[in-house]
Formats: sequence, structure tokens, C-alpha cells
Amino acid sequence: MLHQTTIAAAEELGISQSSVSTAIKQLERQLGFALFEREKKRMRPTGDARSLFQEIEPLFEQLRSVESRVRDLREGAVGKLRIMATPPLGHSIVPTALAAFLDGRPGVTVQYDVRRMENVIDAVAIGAADIGLCLGLDQHPGVSGRKMRTDRMGALMRSDHPVSDLSVIGPNDVLGHGFIGLDRASRLGLLLQNAFETVRVAYQPKVEVRYCHTAAVLANAGMGIAVVDSYTASFLPNMDLTVRAFDPLISVSACMLTRPDRPLSSLALAFSQSCVDALISQSENTS
Repeated sequence: MLHQTTIAAAEELGISQSSVSTAIKQLERQLGFALFEREKKRMRPTGDARSLFQEIEPLFEQLRSVESRVRDLREGAVGKLRIMATPPLGHSIVPTALAAFLDGRPGVTVQYDVRRMENVIDAVAIGAADIGLCLGLDQHPGVSGRKMRTDRMGALMRSDHPVSDLSVIGPNDVLGHGFIGLDRASRLGLLLQNAFETVRVAYQPKVEVRYCHTAAVLANAGMGIAVVDSYTASFLPNMDLTVRAFDPLISVSACMLTRPDRPLSSLALAFSQSCVDALISQSENTS
């Protein structure tokens, strides 16, 4: 109908001219009427063919639309992704990863939230989030964890702090200068407490908070020294803070959580790669 000759139709379809002619004859036998009148080398559609084509053409448009949507889904160009993260990664790495992920994907939408670790785990486990991002979760029933990178926690203080000239800060150093600790009910707080107990120093914060970002804000206000994760330490704009190595070593992994019984979609795979790229970029900038 579109090309008027079997030669042009064969080229468009990528088949032989004889195959086109055979297909037309088979269709005419099934329909019970002629589709084309042959005029020299061209084939003029009959009135019945034109009428049938008008009915069928919208179906072809719908089919092309479906094929296009399938291609976009396969290539991760359309769809919706649900992401949840804890504050350290949610306020540092994820914004960078999201910007890179959404660039060139106008058909993709994202539902994003920053919550406590328990909320992130529960959301992934029940399927309310496709991907969860958190720190220090090696394993947990109901979710699969993938370690993307491991870093050490550091001591954070104002650049004019009395011990800022030390290259390594230990428990005794922070206790004497207004130690801002992390809630022992949190995973990072428990790791920090264990580090103190390893060197037989009592874990006695002057102020105890749940989130590393809160500890950093207090340190910036001159209240003392905070021991926080590397993401909080390296991603705090407009704060006059400096970071020193903390000893004993506290290693914390950046982890991606998914449901073990659900394979990642092409969108989720693309976003996970953006997260890895953002982590690598942050590591290079920090070093």
C-alpha cells in the first residue's frame, strides 16, 4: 500500500520480491477479494484495499508505539524507579548519581526518600522501594546487600580546634574536647562504641545524636569533635571543618539493598551503575 511496487516493498521488509508476491496472493485468497490491480510495474490498490487499509492503519500505529515503548523499557529510557536511602548517602552520593542517571532519560520518573535505616530495609523487603542505600549493613534477612565501597570513619572538628594539628585522633583526644557521639542504638553508633571499648576507653559522649549530619553541625558550632562516616565528612558545604584519621580503625561499607527474589530492572541496573560511578568520582576528588 505504501510503496506501490513489490520491489520497493521487498527492500523495506528485507525479504525477496517473490516472497512479497506470494504473501499478497495468500492474503487475497484469505480475504476473498483482490487487493491490487497491476498497472505495468506498479500495483494500484483497489477500493476494497483502501477501505481495509484505513481500518488497519491505526492498529499499525499502535503496534509501532508498543514496539517503541518496549525498546525504551529495554534500554532504560522510560519507567519509574523507587529509591530510598539513609542520610549519609542520601545527602551526598545519591543526588550526584540521580543527576547523571536522569540525564538523557526524559521518560523516567523517580520516587526518592531519605529515611532511617529500619525504614529503608523494610521498604526494600516489602517491595515499596526498588533500591535501598545505606551504610554498614553487611547482611539482613529479607534483603540482599551489595557492598559498593568501604571507607573509614574520621574525626571531624573546626579547623581552629586545639587538636586539629594532630594527624590521627583517638578516643582519649575526643573525650577531653567535648566529644559528640552517635546514638548507640544506631549501627554506626554501635561501631563507634566498640572502637572505644577496644582500647579500654569509656564511651561517654558529651552530646549524643542519631545522625552524623547532626554531629557535624554541632562540631561546626564549636561544641567539640564528632566521629562520622566519610560521606558526611567530605560532603558538608559552607562548614569550616577539617577531617583527621580516627584510630582505632572503623570500616564502614556503602551498601545497596535489593529484594533477593526480584531481579533488577534495566532502570535499577542503570541507577546502580550511576551510584558506583558517583562513589568512584567522590573517592578521586577526596584523594
